[in-house]
Amino acid sequence: MIALFSKVTELFFNFATMIRVFENIDLRERNSFHVAQRAMRLVEFDKAEELPTLFEELCSERWMVLSGGNNILFTRDYDGTLITPCGCDIRVVAENEHEVEVEVEAGLEWDDLVQWCVERGLWGIENLSLIPGKVGAAPVQNIGAYGVEAKDAIRAVTMYVPESGKFLTLAAEHCDFGYRESVFKQSLRGKVVITSVTFRFGKEPRPILGYGDVIREVEARGGATLSNIREAICDIRRSKLPDTAVLGNAGSFFKNPVVDVAVAERLRVDYPEMPLYPLAEQGKVKLATGWLIDKAGLKGSRDGAVGVHERQALVLVNHGGATGGEVIAFARKVQERVKECFGIEIDTEVNIL
Repeated sequence: MIALFSKVTELFFNFATMIRVFENIDLRERNSFHVAQRAMRLVEFDKAEELPTLFEELCSERWMVLSGGNNILFTRDYDGTLITPCGCDIRVVAENEHEVEVEVEAGLEWDDLVQWCVERGLWGIENLSLIPGKVGAAPVQNIGAYGVEAKDAIRAVTMYVPESGKFLTLAAEHCDFGYRESVFKQSLRGKVVITSVTFRFGKEPRPILGYGDVIREVEARGGATLSNIREAICDIRRSKLPDTAVLGNAGSFFKNPVVDVAVAERLRVDYPEMPLYPLAEQGKVKLATGWLIDKAGLKGSRDGAVGVHERQALVLVNHGGATGGEVIAFARKVQERVKECFGIEIDTEVNIL
């Protein structure tokens, strides 16, 4: 293994401007929860064409993609190589009078893409403003907020498949997108490295303002322009969600549960104020996990260094020095309390390693 380390390191430094290697790296600043785990090695790459050479050197070594580290909780050290895409180019690949298709490299900050679109009058992802993370992670999680999901704009995902040594492009209809789900979290998990994502954006206004607080904030700014919607959503998110630079967190720790309408109606008898969100799937509605946790009396609660955020109960926070194991233990207590109060099971949204 030492010989392999030397060979890989030498190779990486020969491509110093494209590939960078860090051995026995502290991951505290590489994950938004700021838990102090380590990785045997972390590799950053700028250009997708370097991946075949990289994987030839890794041979059968264990590996995993670590993008922005915004939706992961490390509970132990990682005894393999973490691979981080850093390319951030945006390239227009097709355009007509109504739409624009762009291919975006996986390492670009997601919110930089949103800002790029707003500045150019392109509609489609403005409701996803200020979501942390990289573009390459967006299709994995099918990120979403305020009535919009990444899948609504994604046309295709390009990836490198180490097993075959080939680059493949998967059309959106084959990505099995669902609520915070995709094929990249299921059958392709740990088997591909996403290198770019192709999106289709509209040139004509198509505001989606289905949430009361969004409507109020947008109207207060003068109406549904791209810049007003982005500004409103950024302000709403900043008012509700903690800054990871201040409090370690991974955004929404839990998914909103999808239940039968009959279950929701029974709960509404005792809790008429309980928010419900209709779904396209007949006979199903989505509940608000943040509301359930708050109503269970856990909002702002704390156990040692881990707690529920005081303004957004969907978010668990690291007040400083918490381990991944402590976060998981606290999360289980939250799940048990919600089930005890409402008979509803809530699942984690964060990837747990």
